[in-house]
Amino acid sequence: MIAIGLEGSANKLGVGVILHPPKGGSAQILANIRHTFVSPPGEGFLPKDTAKHHRTWIVRLIKQALREAGVTIDDVDCICYTKGPGMGAPLQSVAVSARMLSLLWDKELVGVNHCIGHIEMGREITGAQNPVVLYVSGGNTQVIAYASQRYRIFGEALDIAVGNCLDRFARTLNISNDPAPGYNIEQMAKGGRHLLDLPYTVKGMDCSFSGILASIDILAAKLEKDAAGWKDDITREVITREDLCFSLQETIFAMLVEITERAMAHVGSNQVLIVGGVGCNERLQQMMGMMAKDRGGSVFATDERFCIDNGIMIAHAGLLAYRTGFVTALMDSTCTQRFRTDEVLIKWRD
Repeated sequence: MIAIGLEGSANKLGVGVILHPPKGGSAQILANIRHTFVSPPGEGFLPKDTAKHHRTWIVRLIKQALREAGVTIDDVDCICYTKGPGMGAPLQSVAVSARMLSLLWDKELVGVNHCIGHIEMGREITGAQNPVVLYVSGGNTQVIAYASQRYRIFGEALDIAVGNCLDRFARTLNISNDPAPGYNIEQMAKGGRHLLDLPYTVKGMDCSFSGILASIDILAAKLEKDAAGWKDDITREVITREDLCFSLQETIFAMLVEITERAMAHVGSNQVLIVGGVGCNERLQQMMGMMAKDRGGSVFATDERFCIDNGIMIAHAGLLAYRTGFVTALMDSTCTQRFRTDEVLIKWRD
């Protein structure tokens, strides 16, 4: 079976084509292309501008994906699209495109939960069997484990997502959004030497990032006001922007490691799978790996092709559902900004 997947829940527009062999075995990625809407430094991406970007690029990406995959319309079994969660206007643009293809090609539609797409693609690529999943992105922060055909949420962000915290601090520092603000903060953090005191807000299995963001913004304003005069109390070295990025990363990643370890202990798992755009961060992977090693476990993660929002994950998760008989009727092919991970029945797993 072959599926085409359309992803556009935020500023990444992705189109993927995937093949599931008839006799089982590993999925074959036939095409996985993406185009990103990049806003100016110091600015976020507005829904209306992002939606316009998606409408402008969607047709040419679909054509390009089919060419790269070497398949024809007749070869495609279903059209999978991101139903949610995400930003309303971009989601609508992709949903309309999916409906157009369904009517034009006479193919079944499959609405996919964005979070489930990340998880299933991560499992497929890494081979993780039954891991605790840390899903970290610009819009979501969740610690998840599978039980009884649901991905159960053990902990999550109480306010803003971890990726949103990083992105908004990048705007504070007026860091470029190309290729991504979080990536640019990661590179700056590698030059940091001083760990500054920031709020550490873990409440049971949940985290809060808004207070940390407010605190680091205050420190950034202090640095801008007196760039040469603010020195570390112990080393007497000047505090830099790199130190701010380093301190932010170390604090929020430590929080994520803590709640993930607690979930591992609760479910008795020794595997961690990190998915979502922030999952590309090498420092997060390193910190999680240190914790897992102490527990005799292992960490699974993917590179930017699959961590960052992409169409192939939607095609893969959609095709898994389609093979169980699930389809989305045309009248139900809507999108929603709120679509929780644990709302989806995972019929393809025992």
